[in-house]
Amino acid sequence: MSDWTPGPAWLFCPADRPERYAKALAAADVVILDLEDAVAPANKPAARDALQAIVAGGTFDAARTVVRINATSSSEHEADVRLASSLGLPRLMLAKSEDPALLAALPHEVVVLVETPLGIERAVELAAAANVVALMWGADDLVAGLGGTGSRKPDGTYRDVARCARSRALVAAKANGRLALDAVHMDIDDIDGLAAECEDAVAVGFDATVAIHPRQVDVIRASYSPAAERVDWAERLLAYVGDDRGVTTFEGRMVDGPIFQQAERILRLAAATGAQ
Repeated sequence: MSDWTPGPAWLFCPADRPERYAKALAAADVVILDLEDAVAPANKPAARDALQAIVAGGTFDAARTVVRINATSSSEHEADVRLASSLGLPRLMLAKSEDPALLAALPHEVVVLVETPLGIERAVELAAAANVVALMWGADDLVAGLGGTGSRKPDGTYRDVARCARSRALVAAKANGRLALDAVHMDIDDIDGLAAECEDAVAVGFDATVAIHPRQVDVIRASYSPAAERVDWAERLLAYVGDDRGVTTFEGRMVDGPIFQQAERILRLAAATGAQ
């Protein structure tokens, strides 16, 4: 299992806009350099050339960058894989992941992106591949694949099928010890909606949320950063119980194993976001 432990605020950056890469790195914990949907079909070769130039120029941050490659069904996939292998890229995101065998054949650590009906159905199998380090889900490609017309209701909240897919992706990731990444919020101006989704993501166990615009990064990081009083509570609780993790009472409340685990997660989030 990988010991890679990135922060919670990830940001997509089109690979054919290399001038944005340094700014994205300055803003986000992880940058996803995108060779797939963010790049027009005619610009795919130019995007690969730009990625090669970033690596050759010495500005590529391998610890904080994932490169999203086109799906195995795409005519661009093989060219993406050849370039990634030639550059020695440590981590890729595989768009529209569906086949565990093709995924496992990639000589890289992989962030699995499940965003099709078959991908969601096989999420557990995909997350189980030995080279997988994280799993992300996507709503709009999924709904398009289902023959639908929108993943969200008029009020901006997810429709039930998207919420179901989100839950399945989270459980699949955690069942295999992988990082779980929540999907992008496409309405850039809906800061309140993004914050609400991030709050829920933290509460149920997602490790990160992915942004499509730099304006969203601070909202994500703030949502994943626990309040000072929560950090203080977690520190005091764990100091109180020490190595004795049996059921006990703390400040008038019964606490046991799951509560200790929640306290440990609060401290991990605090460390990842600089709140500690």
